[in-house]
Amino acid sequence: QVQLVESGGGLAQAGESLRLACVSSGNIITSNIMAWYRQPPGKQRELVATVSNDGSTRYDDSVKGRFTISRDNAKNTMYLQMNDLKPWDTGFYYCNAGGFYKNENYYPGPGWGQGTRVTVSS
Repeated sequence: QVQLVESGGGLAQAGESLRLACVSSGNIITSNIMAWYRQPPGKQRELVATVSNDGSTRYDDSVKGRFTISRDNAKNTMYLQMNDLKPWDTGFYYCNAGGFYKNENYYPGPGWGQGTRVTVSS
C-alpha cells in the first residue's frame, strides 16, 4: 500500500502563509484524485480540496481564494499553499489518495498520511 507523508505544518499568525507537502512512496499518477483533509480540534475530519490528474481542482467554500492545491506527479508530491490563514484553519491536515467523486460527493481512498499540525493564532 502506498504510504503518504505530510510535512510543512507549524505555528502561524492570522494572515500568514504555510505550504504543506504530501510525498507518496508510490507513483501518484495512478491516483486520479488526491485530496487534503483537515480535522479541527474536537471536530470531525473535513474535506479541504481535491486535485485530479488533469489538474482540475475543487475547494471547500471556507478556503476558496486562500488555499491552492497542486500536484507534481514527477515528484510524487501534492501541495497545499495556504495564504491568509485564519484561526479556524487550525487543525491536523491529512492527505489522501485514491478517492473518487460520485454525485458531487468525494469518497476518500484507503491511503492516508499521519497528518501535520497547523496552528493559527489570532
